[in-house]
Amino acid sequence: MKSIWQFLLREKIVQLFSIVLAITLISGIVITWLEPDLSFSSGLWWSIVTLTTVGYGDISPASPGGRLLAIIIMFFGIGLLSTLSASLAALIISHRLKEDKGMCVADFRDHLILCEWNHRSRAILKELRADAHTKDLRVVLVANINEKPIDDDNLFFVKGSVCEESFQKANIVHAKTIIVLGDDSLDATSRDAKVVLATLTIESIANSIYSVVELVDETNVMHCRRAQADEIIVGSELSSRLIASAAIDHGISLVVSELLSTEYGNELFSVPLPHDLAGSTFLDVFTMMKRERQTIVLGVLKGNNREHLSNPPSDYIFEKDDRLVVISNDRVSIMGSKSS
Repeated sequence: MKSIWQFLLREKIVQLFSIVLAITLISGIVITWLEPDLSFSSGLWWSIVTLTTVGYGDISPASPGGRLLAIIIMFFGIGLLSTLSASLAALIISHRLKEDKGMCVADFRDHLILCEWNHRSRAILKELRADAHTKDLRVVLVANINEKPIDDDNLFFVKGSVCEESFQKANIVHAKTIIVLGDDSLDATSRDAKVVLATLTIESIANSIYSVVELVDETNVMHCRRAQADEIIVGSELSSRLIASAAIDHGISLVVSELLSTEYGNELFSVPLPHDLAGSTFLDVFTMMKRERQTIVLGVLKGNNREHLSNPPSDYIFEKDDRLVVISNDRVSIMGSKSS
């Protein structure tokens, strides 16, 4: 509220409102004095109607002084209200232009930061908007481009390179997740080096944020791990493995594509273990989830998502902080309500 007040003062909006209010009150008092039959409330109503040049005609001054005051108020009203309207319109347009040009500072909380803009960024944003859980999620794009690339009311643009200054403008301290994509304008080595450096910067500013980073070369994974990245995705390796699997077991890529897309079919989700299932075996949980919620449990995420078990032994005992990796139609049907 303090910053809004300072903004209104700086742009002279408060001063203009004060002048309009003062003229309204003074003219309301004066017309009451000039027209003895009018009460103060009626005089104030007449003052507002006249100042805005609406002119309902329900109250009209009969004395020469009252009519002279009406003329003065009407001329002042046209000028003041036109100035006020123009100032407000200019502020709105200026603010929108600054947002589109990436010149504003984000003030959101629990938002997602997306670094770099390319075809993968566009696909990521499309998937986020297709998921009911994240369709209204505030996303802050940090990219060195000229203007906001797409029309999305929940996308906020910060112009600049992926560095500490841009992260501060994106309010990284209060963000929940950050995705660091590679810079397509660089060669593979420089691209991965930039991602590693960005990850180090992120962890030094906000080590509580969950970071997902993209690499080209798998040999650089250990560098990102040392930089404390939470999830590391090697795009080329992932594609190569999927292609090889499709060549060996035909149709595998179709299943994987369906599971990774939010637009159709079943999806992969990570959800908290229901509290009443802590201490149960994997076989019991697997059976219950399939029977009651039409959901298949594939694995378990442990230790703040840093350790995973795919297809655990049937006698594996679940702990209360475990998360389930499941295949389901939607997130709501898994938990009975939207999960976090």
